[in-house]
Amino acid sequence: MLDDNGHIRELIDSWAVAVRAKDLEAVLEHYSSDVVAFDVVDPLQYKGTDELRQRLTDWLFSFEGHMGFEVSDVEVAAGKDVAFCYAINRVIGTKSDGSRIDMCWRATLCWRNVAGRWVITHSHASVPFHLATGLASLDLKA
Repeated sequence: MLDDNGHIRELIDSWAVAVRAKDLEAVLEHYSSDVVAFDVVDPLQYKGTDELRQRLTDWLFSFEGHMGFEVSDVEVAAGKDVAFCYAINRVIGTKSDGSRIDMCWRATLCWRNVAGRWVITHSHASVPFHLATGLASLDLKA
């Protein structure tokens, strides 16, 4: 039997599989209905699964065909009722406009155990930026 850290790792793996498959419903089932998400794109935050659903739809279906998605360097700390993890995420693919993307970002997920089920209550995605220019560092690789 897995401990909570191992269980969260399995959930992250299944979440990543759902992202690669562009299976919107399978991705969303990992989130609580009152999730607050901070993303690398505007606006500052998305509240609730309705807003997150629209953001994920826009993102997942902005790719033509297959979309590569990897989660690496995962660290998990789980208690009885709450857990958090951080990782490096990477997406590789061709956008609908024909441009190629190969981008990494930092990701933190906060989980809550609700009635025996771990759900994401907060996600935070970020990229570092160049202090001198204020521009995001989108070419970094893990």
